[in-house]
Amino acid sequence: MKKSIKGVLAVLFLLVGSFSFAQLRSVPAEVTNAFKVKFPDGNDVSWHDKLSSWQASFVEKGVKTEAWFSSKGEWKETDKEMEYSALPEEVKVGVSKSRYSDWKPGSVTTILKKDKELQYRIYVEKSSLVQKKYIYFNEKGVLQREVQSL
Repeated sequence: MKKSIKGVLAVLFLLVGSFSFAQLRSVPAEVTNAFKVKFPDGNDVSWHDKLSSWQASFVEKGVKTEAWFSSKGEWKETDKEMEYSALPEEVKVGVSKSRYSDWKPGSVTTILKKDKELQYRIYVEKSSLVQKKYIYFNEKGVLQREVQSL
């Protein structure tokens, strides 16, 4: 009897766990249509429901990209991965003149938001166990903000 109860409980946990990963609603047509117009070269698209918006994770021209749209299909933001070596010279100079010049750079992401200027988010660390931050620069190489990373 105990074995059958444990078996039933195990099956229930598996079912509940699999449903928690399921998307509860379909991506609205307005969102998918807006995506196709803005990113005609986007491939391998996966959608994520963010309740008040939709996030598309995809590859565009070989670059990992994420884009956010409102539920009505209005584009909100695009983030693209890039190599540190591909940063504009102004941004590299800005980093070299900042207090983070001796920190080790890691991942770089371009962030473009509606009605905002392009930003470069750079992950930096001074000691792999102690100090890690995201630093944000504008296109002119001016440090905009910094955020502690875990």
